[in-house]
Amino acid sequence: MKDSESSGVIRPAEKSTGHSPELKAFIQEHGYLWWWVPEEKKKRLSLNSVVEAVLNYGTEKSVKRLFELIGTKRVSEIFFQQISGGRTNYHKRTIHFFKLYFQRHAQRNTH
Repeated sequence: MKDSESSGVIRPAEKSTGHSPELKAFIQEHGYLWWWVPEEKKKRLSLNSVVEAVLNYGTEKSVKRLFELIGTKRVSEIFFQQISGGRTNYHKRTIHFFKLYFQRHAQRNTH
């Protein structure tokens, strides 16, 4: 695995999906959440990386804005996919809080 693949940066195959101008502006405004990523690579962060950093380290206002930009349901889907594996970068309190939040506020397909 290349360094860029493990750092949450979009790989070439993912570039075609792109981000909306609003999401790009959001990433730029909250660039401090990815302090380890060089500035020039922040605009290519994967959506998974954006969700993880905002839920783990963002403010209530930034979480609300993320929900507005990509939808609570989509954030929930990404979150549950990320925590379903054996290893996660989420804090235990973050997992507990957002499990409860999404169970109440996001419709998940349980089939």
